[in-house]
Amino acid sequence: MIQSSLLIRRVLISVFDKSNILEFAQALIQRGIQLLSTGGTAQMLSDAGLPVIKISDYTKLPEIMDGRVKTLHYKVYAGILGRRGLDEPIMRQYNIPPIDMVVVNFYSFNSLLVKNKKYSQEEMLDRIDISGPSMVRAAAKNYKNVVIVVNSNSYKKILDEINRYDGLISLNTRFHLAVKAFKYVTEYDNTISDYFNQQLRSNYHTSIANDHYYDQSCPYFPKNLTFMNLKFIKKQDMRYGENPHQRAAFYMDTSKKQTGSIAAAQQLQGKPLSYNNIVDMDTALECAKMFDEPTCVIVKHTNPCGVATSDTIYTAYTKAYQSDPISAFGGIIAFNRSLDKNTAQAIISQQFVEAIVAPNINRDCISIVSSKKHIRILRCGMWTPRTSDVDFKRINGGLLIQDYDIMTNLEHLEIVTIQQPTKEEMKDALFCWKVVKFVKSNAIVCAKNCQTIGIGTGQMNRVYAAKIATSFQERQGTLNAKGSVMASDAFFPFSDVVHIASEIGIKCIIQPGGSIRDQEIIKTADRYGIAMIFTHIRHFRH
Repeated sequence: MIQSSLLIRRVLISVFDKSNILEFAQALIQRGIQLLSTGGTAQMLSDAGLPVIKISDYTKLPEIMDGRVKTLHYKVYAGILGRRGLDEPIMRQYNIPPIDMVVVNFYSFNSLLVKNKKYSQEEMLDRIDISGPSMVRAAAKNYKNVVIVVNSNSYKKILDEINRYDGLISLNTRFHLAVKAFKYVTEYDNTISDYFNQQLRSNYHTSIANDHYYDQSCPYFPKNLTFMNLKFIKKQDMRYGENPHQRAAFYMDTSKKQTGSIAAAQQLQGKPLSYNNIVDMDTALECAKMFDEPTCVIVKHTNPCGVATSDTIYTAYTKAYQSDPISAFGGIIAFNRSLDKNTAQAIISQQFVEAIVAPNINRDCISIVSSKKHIRILRCGMWTPRTSDVDFKRINGGLLIQDYDIMTNLEHLEIVTIQQPTKEEMKDALFCWKVVKFVKSNAIVCAKNCQTIGIGTGQMNRVYAAKIATSFQERQGTLNAKGSVMASDAFFPFSDVVHIASEIGIKCIIQPGGSIRDQEIIKTADRYGIAMIFTHIRHFRH
């Protein structure tokens, strides 16, 4: 063991969860370690015949106020917080022996919330532990001099280390136990905070039951949220959520670099952002960020309705708008390049738009867009590629957590048909595959020359999605289906979509593959002379 190892001579034990504590305490006593303990824990150890010093004897003060005050004493906290060498003179002066290990856990406040019994607020207040979290925090803060143990699962590892190294605990072990301890206290405090926030919400509901115009300044949503080491701070309260009867707030993740996101974007003009604006803008911007070339994405009701890449932002916008001008009305527009004067003028001249977001907004754009003062203009800054991350989805009574769907390397694409895609078709296929990731399932995207010409979204079966996406041939306009490419977010269960594709001149299909009828589907594509690419990965979006 290294020099920074700590010799364990005195242990303070105060636990609500007494699982395996007797065996743990017995093993400590066998090594000649002194035990201090409180209340019920001390009684349990004493009844088992173990020599234990009660905290009331240690501090020379009784436990008072029905146990509310027992360890809240300077002799306890100085013993925990004392630093070896530095604080030893003052500790000797006041006869304060060092406490080398603190074994503490406390009543699970969360367990009260999941029980069927309804507790009064006074009963809940009585169960809030004060001294326990304080001792845990003190010991974790002083982990270089103290071992903090909050979980019975750690007992065996600690005993193994003490026995192997003749009573010593390493600094590395103390550090990892301190990390667990801080997390333990944080989760405990968050549970209490959530409970009282719920009380606030309940009172808030009562006070506004018959008041349609509720006070938005009321702190209905907390300022800070912490979950899974993610920290969120409230950026703004919103007028309402998806619908006017739903309250809402917008939080920003403070644990991540925020440039290049809607959360960190600076609003330069326009009405306050709505809940639905933010959802659509996030989809639009994240889709635009998938492309290296100048790209425009127009989103309506969480789905892209027009996406295009080109040599300039102006041309990309023109092509994206041309993809579906009807759906583009009232949409959200995102760019992966700075918004320039010509593009801003084109947008204002030909469509109503809710919001525009771009990495930067050229100065002369503001004077153009300001003629439509309600349009929201946001500057998000540039970004780095999104790597590991997590997504959340709330369900009634639970929470779903998953990895963020990162667009993985497409070097393992497999061409499965006799017909090989041309260079242009391959380019369009990869374009479609990036877009389909942001379309609600079941999803079909058709494109040509890196311009979407049909998007089928959110259908109960893939055939309907394909029919919607391929109905562009019936529209008035200049878009030509012949020679276009189709992408599907998941495999084809049958060959029916391939038949539909052939009818309108689709020349290449990109899809995950993996159907039990893959061979039948491939043969159908061969019969029509359609090239087919398997990605071996799907992009469901629910």
